Amino acid sequence: MANPKRNSYLSWQDYLKTVAPTQILSERGANLVVINLGSANVRVGLAMDEKPFNVPNCIARYMTQTGKPNVVDQMLNTQVTTNQHVDRERAYNTAASLLKIPFLDESSSSGSASRKMGRIDGFNQASTTKKDIVFTWTDVYEDEHISLASSAETSADKGEASVSIAAPDVTDSKDTGESKRKYRKMIFGREALTISPNEPYCLYHPIRRGHFNVSPHYSAQRVFEDLTAILDWILLEKLHITHRERNSFHAVIVVPETFDTREIKEMLTIVLGELHFNSAVVHQEGLSAVFGNGLSTACIVNIGAQTSTVVCVEDGVSLPNTEKILPFGGEDICRCLLWIQRHNQKWPQIHTDVLAKPIDMLMLNQLKESFCEIRAGELETVATVHSYEDGMPAVPHKTNLTSLNVPPMGLFYPNLLVPELFPQPPRQWFQDHENMLEDTWNMDFGGGGTMGLPMWDSFAFSPSKPKKEEKIGLAEAITSSILSAGRIDLRRKLFSSIQLIGGAGLTKGLVSAVEERVLHAIPPTEAIDTVQVLPSRTEPPFVTWKGGAILGILDFGREAWIERPQWMENGINIGGLKKYKDSYHLQGQAMYFINP
Repeated sequence: MANPKRNSYLSWQDYLKTVAPTQILSERGANLVVINLGSANVRVGLAMDEKPFNVPNCIARYMTQTGKPNVVDQMLNTQVTTNQHVDRERAYNTAASLLKIPFLDESSSSGSASRKMGRIDGFNQASTTKKDIVFTWTDVYEDEHISLASSAETSADKGEASVSIAAPDVTDSKDTGESKRKYRKMIFGREALTISPNEPYCLYHPIRRGHFNVSPHYSAQRVFEDLTAILDWILLEKLHITHRERNSFHAVIVVPETFDTREIKEMLTIVLGELHFNSAVVHQEGLSAVFGNGLSTACIVNIGAQTSTVVCVEDGVSLPNTEKILPFGGEDICRCLLWIQRHNQKWPQIHTDVLAKPIDMLMLNQLKESFCEIRAGELETVATVHSYEDGMPAVPHKTNLTSLNVPPMGLFYPNLLVPELFPQPPRQWFQDHENMLEDTWNMDFGGGGTMGLPMWDSFAFSPSKPKKEEKIGLAEAITSSILSAGRIDLRRKLFSSIQLIGGAGLTKGLVSAVEERVLHAIPPTEAIDTVQVLPSRTEPPFVTWKGGAILGILDFGREAWIERPQWMENGINIGGLKKYKDSYHLQGQAMYFINP
């Protein structure tokens, strides 16, 4: 495939009018890899594919030290304060009043026989296949005589996180009688999340709450190494693109709105410098979502696993002043579900720890997807939950789950979603480039000599508009975002063109709840009386990935493509021809990578 910039391109207007977009993607997407990064998952696939591989964005590394936590983020956990407890209970009661269910103290102290209830036994068919899933512990050993080729995964189920093969080098060993077995050095994806806490592994999530997970316990260098290893594994084992073939492939990097300039720059270096793609381009998720659903103007509401974002797009251009970042997502809904069941004494007497045992979060996520929805009236069901202890097989416990319509209401009343787990990374790690990079780039760039810290002496870091998180609910965020768009005709159009994407966007009843609460949040002085959420033409979790695939074949951003030699030698010069037309933050930043 020739350089994407030299292909015959469609304009985005022509693409939206075409009757055969799938055919165009098939013809032009064979050598175009789309990488969509997220805090919980990374979606990677060829642009010509119908959907990407959806892989948990984590890596488990074998460790020889004893006494270390099995999840590195355990060291960042904070305790819920008394004020947070009070605020959470108030938020619960506010949601309960709207849903016409008993308040928190009433629901935990009184019986349920005399109250009218809604049950969700046999609720939608898509969910019934998920709610009985039982997870098994990962086998962390690999027999010496099993070759990598024979153990490679052959499953082609797209959109599902899948099982990893053993890393090429393994360490330590145990005798099993018949053969000598060794620990796998690295384990990726779903398998990394289902390693028993008793095994000598530490789990790392290189992206947390929408940012690189840099902390005193997780160095910048290790974050970059882990991201590189995860992406390299996906390219090799899922897409079957070898290192030798990489130079004939081009990458579209779809990044969340939460990423700042420094993080985008590092991703370009990983993709071009470490993964050896021929060229790459960066697009933000908001813009990609519009194209993924075949629109040109919309308010994009992206509800991810750990953060949610709102941004408006007009005629294929993101409006930066409309951007809103909310510090909660689907995983917080899962934790709220667990808190409510425990408070109401509905959870079995088992040790469920979503931080120390990621397998418990997988179980809670299945329960959330199967049973949580937004609708009035009490909502409960009989479900089977599992306890996962000390590497033993899962033990089932049948229980009556209650108040299942409250957890997703946390999207509108975020005090329900107390962020005691996985708090926001400290921002000084991003604002101080010496802390961020001091242990990272002392390496040889392929014939360019050793490039150490001196290359940053003249790096101009300008935070222009820091990305600020807002502690407001989803309805207020959507309303504030659209009202920041300017013209009344544009605002009317945006209020009638809301798009819900991301995994939590599939929550049953969320569409009507958003329409009702956004309409209520619009000030009476605004002459707007219609709010509409448009149905998604693509699966909500994959809209941004699909949009990246579409953008990759258009001429919309052809000047933004960066070739590998150019990036590794010169980076981006401010004021040059290479600009990211869809990113306000990149346009205004000096992106000079290495001093010539």
